[in-house]
Amino acid sequence: MIRNTATHALRSPLPGSFYRDAAMLDQLRERVFLPSWQWAFGPEGLPAPGHVRPFNLLPGFLDEPLLATASEQGEPLILANVCTHRGNLLTRAAGPCRHLVCPYHGRRFSLDGTCITQPGLGAVPDFPGEEDHLRRPAQATWAGFHFVRMQDGPGFDSWIHPLRQRIDFLPLHALTHDPDRSMTYTVKANWALYCENYLEGLHIPFVHPALRDALDLTAYPVITDGQTVLQTGLAREGEPAFDLPPDHPDFGQRIYAWYYWLFPNLMINVYPWGLSVNVVEPVGVAETRVRFLTYRFAGQSGGPDTHALHDTELEDESVVETVQQGVRSSLYTPGRMVPGWEDGVVWFHQLLCQHLTR
Repeated sequence: MIRNTATHALRSPLPGSFYRDAAMLDQLRERVFLPSWQWAFGPEGLPAPGHVRPFNLLPGFLDEPLLATASEQGEPLILANVCTHRGNLLTRAAGPCRHLVCPYHGRRFSLDGTCITQPGLGAVPDFPGEEDHLRRPAQATWAGFHFVRMQDGPGFDSWIHPLRQRIDFLPLHALTHDPDRSMTYTVKANWALYCENYLEGLHIPFVHPALRDALDLTAYPVITDGQTVLQTGLAREGEPAFDLPPDHPDFGQRIYAWYYWLFPNLMINVYPWGLSVNVVEPVGVAETRVRFLTYRFAGQSGGPDTHALHDTELEDESVVETVQQGVRSSLYTPGRMVPGWEDGVVWFHQLLCQHLTR
């Protein structure tokens, strides 16, 4: 764990070409995104028992066809939405379902992915075999949120642990989705530039006047730990703050928000009223989809000001899109990072380099 220990300024190891090279994006797909934990859906996306819901993981980038279902006890299950016979999509519609039947050649599966029958193979003695059942990505659930990992990679517990250390005291089991305060944006910039902007508070006084007035920027702690970066926003007098238990690591401080980033592309912002989950989805070299998903704690009447969130997002988009234009310049070389303030960006770059050079 590192807590603002840098005493000298580092330069980014990422050249401008990193943000505009299609071949690099292909490498990131294989070496960073497929082996990493990805947001699948929140509690609102889990089908009822006996129902299925198809979805694509990172559409336009990974484009992994998956389907969600649940056991009779409500246990979540995520399967490949791909028939093990000839690769056809099994279903394109959400709804009640007794069995999954491939519309191409009739192969039939139970809702746990077990292959049951295939026309023409009834006399084959070793059918169905293990390879005939639907594939399952690694999956995990925390606080009613569902995650998948498509290839071998880090364990879920170590990935999520730094977040749980600070916020498991909250009533996470009582979170409910607020669709009216959830929205999706398209940003004309590389996904990594969007993450970099999130990972430092140095820009807040210059880009976000409303946020600047809510936060006490005389102290802005940054902690890097494993595959996470935590930025802690301290509340000014009069602003809402958490009521922390005495054994909490931040007890005695007025916390406005914890801003968590989890490698490579997930942001979980924790407020007294609930959580704002931001999923950063690459679409192209210079195009990113950002999904803002809002979840409230039960009984919390307060919450995000939709207009304020929208204004803050547009402020971020504007500056990130101009950076995308700047890194195209043949004269651009990375400058020195500001110790403390930009430790999160440095950590992000180090993690990227580790994964890309394995």
